[in-house]
Amino acid sequence: MSHRAGKTRWRRFAAILVSGVAACAALGVAMGQGALAASFLISGQRFQVTADTLTARGFSVYGMVDVTRQGERVPVQVTGARHSTISGLCESVVVDVPVLGPQTLKLTGGRERPIEASSLFLDTTSQSAGQADFKGLDQGIAQGEITKGPISPDDRSSRFFDPNGFGQQAASVILTDVHVTAVALSAGTFNIPGLRVRIEQARHECS
Repeated sequence: MSHRAGKTRWRRFAAILVSGVAACAALGVAMGQGALAASFLISGQRFQVTADTLTARGFSVYGMVDVTRQGERVPVQVTGARHSTISGLCESVVVDVPVLGPQTLKLTGGRERPIEASSLFLDTTSQSAGQADFKGLDQGIAQGEITKGPISPDDRSSRFFDPNGFGQQAASVILTDVHVTAVALSAGTFNIPGLRVRIEQARHECS
């Protein structure tokens, strides 16, 4: 009798876990569609973002500090784009769950038709690309002087934003074979053809 009750509790636990992680996925999609404000405290959890190609018009790069709910400060490089198209997108985050072990929440899209985004901001701790082709590139510009690409209004008014810090901007850029480790992504609009969100047992990060 007690064994059967324990099994019932396990099933309830598993159901709560799956619904909770699915809710996190829905939250991410809502934010991507502009349904949530871009200003938020980060979780501090790193996630992987890869793309076959990312094309941006109005491109900016500047330094910032994000803050977690616990007050931890996380230095990041913010990459912004006024308008961008993304092909072959993959986002993944690994969550360590007691008893079940690591679970990977993965979002993919833009395989057959490219994703379109406006006012896109990626707060990253590392990023790389197999090839980067810039037009109208300015490196070493003061962050407060960036005009070709966007700066989040919340960032510009933040005490962590240094207007005299090192910045970069370009009229446009094409990036291929993109790999990013990020702590936050926000966008005014984020339209994803062929969106797929799933949970996978163990570690299956985007690569």
